[in-house]
Amino acid sequence: MKGIILAGGSGSRLYPITKIYSKQLTVIYDKPLIYYPLSILMLGGIREILIISNDETIPFYRQLFGNGSHLGLKIEYAVQPAPNGIAEAFIIGERFINGESVVLILGDNIFYGSLEFFYRGIRNNEGATIFGYQVNDPERYGIVEFDGDGKAISIEEKPKIPKSNYAVPGIYIYNNDVVGISKSLNPSARGELEITDVNKEYLAKGKLKVEKIGRGIAWLDTGTPEALLQASNFFGVIEERQGLKVACIEEIAFYMNYISKTEFEIVINSIPNSLYRNYLEKVLRES
Repeated sequence: MKGIILAGGSGSRLYPITKIYSKQLTVIYDKPLIYYPLSILMLGGIREILIISNDETIPFYRQLFGNGSHLGLKIEYAVQPAPNGIAEAFIIGERFINGESVVLILGDNIFYGSLEFFYRGIRNNEGATIFGYQVNDPERYGIVEFDGDGKAISIEEKPKIPKSNYAVPGIYIYNNDVVGISKSLNPSARGELEITDVNKEYLAKGKLKVEKIGRGIAWLDTGTPEALLQASNFFGVIEERQGLKVACIEEIAFYMNYISKTEFEIVINSIPNSLYRNYLEKVLRES
């Protein structure tokens, strides 16, 4: 299973922040936003990851993660010249995917809580697996309609009259058919290759599974200044209360046995004196 983080987009709702750098580099409490989706892939056992962004931002991601070897990962990079839609990621990443199944997560989506829904989706995927998360404002999202037996029967992008309150969050699991499906799509009215059209194709073939995400799991979409502030406050409270960091990729790499204790020490010694380093040293002492 390969992983793709799509960290592009114009980020127009966050202007003027995004005039300087990508929104996935904005800070959520104490770390860049992109750490959060990367941590989800790592926790799912995915170690080969492609980060897709624009040409100006890729060097910053390289500076953050390098080739990923210090985390026991293999990280590659690819350019999406313009925000031409989520589904274009599979065309750009065709060589990287190389005939395997793939998880795509959007670089501005955060999940917190039990990830069993994600692990189960990876284990059981046969065609496409997406997720349904109950929201109060369904007209803002791609929405899944279910029949009386809980089976998905339609998906509609930002409907004026939503047929359910279950939005599709920005994490998707596909078999390798997704590459060919994405290549066959026509751009939508807004000139993009829509991920909803990919999901509709799998649905028409009877190969789409929708897992409902239950209570106790937070999905945060950080596309606005208000959402960024809320996410920072949310994780600040959690980390201060528990004394445990969220989306600490070095800690995850150590506990997932992607790196040894000696390699973990080397990573810690490469970090300047900071609260972040102090936390990792505490993790090492308590291991």
